[in-house]
Amino acid sequence: MNALPLVSVIVPNYNYAESLDLCLRSILDQTYPNIELLMVDDCSTDQSVAVAGALGVRVVSTGANGGCGTARNVGAAHTHGELICYVDSDLALAPDAIANAVRILQAEPAVGAVCGIQDAEPLLHDTLVSRYRGLQYHYWSISSEGDISFLFPAVCVIRRAVYDEIGPFNPALRQTEEVDYGYRLTRRHRMLLTSEVRGRHDHDHELRGLLRKLFHRGRLRIPLYARARRFGKGFETASRAWGSLAAFLTLPALAVPFLWGPWAAVLPATLLAASLACDAGMYRFVLRRHGVLFLVGFAGLHYLVNVTITAGVATGAAQWLLSRPFRQLYDASFPIDGAPRWTSA
Repeated sequence: MNALPLVSVIVPNYNYAESLDLCLRSILDQTYPNIELLMVDDCSTDQSVAVAGALGVRVVSTGANGGCGTARNVGAAHTHGELICYVDSDLALAPDAIANAVRILQAEPAVGAVCGIQDAEPLLHDTLVSRYRGLQYHYWSISSEGDISFLFPAVCVIRRAVYDEIGPFNPALRQTEEVDYGYRLTRRHRMLLTSEVRGRHDHDHELRGLLRKLFHRGRLRIPLYARARRFGKGFETASRAWGSLAAFLTLPALAVPFLWGPWAAVLPATLLAASLACDAGMYRFVLRRHGVLFLVGFAGLHYLVNVTITAGVATGAAQWLLSRPFRQLYDASFPIDGAPRWTSA
């Protein structure tokens, strides 16, 4: 790697004009000097292209809406840097984010990719849901710092040689392309999550959209985990899995007191307490930052998130048992010769 390798910063975008200006300006203001910047527009219907044009940022189009994976692949094909930096269009980088990522990769030859951690506070929307999501995502990220097995694509830097070796993102995946890519990458290289690479994200600010996304992400990870025969290394700790399950089981347990008497209310109460205990560190973190009243609202939202994740996983498990195409969703990522099948298409 050269002393100052060229970093190709690729911003995949679909209808994020609201945050795009902040995102692109944060890249243009990086302390690292050797950058080429490209926005890949996935056929937006808002003013995204005009926002990028006003800043003088080069734009290419995917030609047809294909999702984040497709946009990232198009970006890699239209850039030439020794390092590829992906930045989501709803995230603003800290000024030293790219410089720190380059320094880590230069110091750690065995590391194929570096992923960044998002700040606890949201970039734009200041709703209870976005504040919840920012704190929850931040805490789960900092507690996962170090080696990970699935990609955090909102801000990540990948060696071009590693990208060429591993192959592009699977264009058929819309919700879990980053988990799939991380599994493929970490079969051959290390991948790090570090707080030295930071950004502020415009998190989901409506509950329905957040729960829908988490449900489908949980559902769609089942055939990947079954195919890989291991869980992801990062967010998915055993404690959090048990916490989600305990939260989900409180719902049927609420019927127990009606069948066995009031004393049986101890069962749903115990399950709820167990769910809270499984992520006690996160609740202490939130309490220190925002106090008791906010913590109550935060805990209520996290309960809903836990129930939703477990429902998604259960649905995915049932779908895996009943649907052969669903079981084969990630087969292309595990070919015998080691190369993704879609690269030859």
